[in-house]
Formats: sequence, C-alpha cells, structure tokens
Amino acid sequence: MSKNKIHNILVLNGPNLNLLGTREPETYGSTTLTEIEELTKARADSHGFTIDFRQTNIEGTLVDWIQQSAGQADAIILNAAAYTHTSIAIHDAIAAIKTPVIEVHLSNVFAREDYRHHSYVSDVAVGVICGFGAQGYLLAIDAIASMLRNQS
Repeated sequence: MSKNKIHNILVLNGPNLNLLGTREPETYGSTTLTEIEELTKARADSHGFTIDFRQTNIEGTLVDWIQQSAGQADAIILNAAAYTHTSIAIHDAIAAIKTPVIEVHLSNVFAREDYRHHSYVSDVAVGVICGFGAQGYLLAIDAIASMLRNQS
C-alpha cells in the first residue's frame, strides 16, 4: 500500500437500513446506521482511508453508485440488504466494474429464512462477511487494508 496514496472506500447500504436501531433490534442490533458510519470512518481513518458512506432504498440508485465507482473508489463495501437476494441488476453492475466489492450483512443470513440463503452478490464479490452486526463493516475495512497492502 502506497504511503502517499489515500485510498477511497465506498460504503453502500440498501433498503431499510436507514431504520437500524429501531427495526427488529433482535435481528439487526440496536446500532443505528449513523453510528455504523461513525465507526466505519474511524476504522478507515486508522488505515489512512477515506469513506464515502451512502444509503438508499432504491435499487437503481445502488446500481448507479456501483457503476460510478469505477476509477473513483479503491473498494466497495456493500450491504445490499434485501436486494442481495433479488437483484440481478446489482450483480451485473458489480460484474461490469473492476472495483473489488465486499458483501456485508449484519445478521447471519444462513440462519434465517431460506430465501435469504441465496445471494446475487456473492459470486461477484471478493468476500462475504455476515452475522457480526456492525463489526462486519470494520472487518471489511481491515480486509480491504490487507488486500491493498498485498497489491503493492
């Protein structure tokens, strides 16, 4: 990892994640998305990274952001939420870019309903982190740091 280059990480969050902290805390925890953003930015800063943290309930907006990341972000952390299990468009957007993507889920999707066991993101992501709550975002940043270090 170049000591002079600042790495930009795009953190994308899908539908209903704006409700974290009050939405099904037994499944998703009590940490709000704003708190996750603060934790994520602090961890990124410890690695010398910048974070662009976003959330939308709109599938097409996620697709646009993924496409626009090419040449702008060194990596993407993506919690596509329910779109993980339904969106071929998000799959295709990730497949069309060279930016590495790490798929993150707060809950362990494999311990939940059967329809959550399939991901359209996983086969185009460099890795998947699920079941660790907000800590999953921090693990993803550490993984990106390791990937970037190994590239240099």
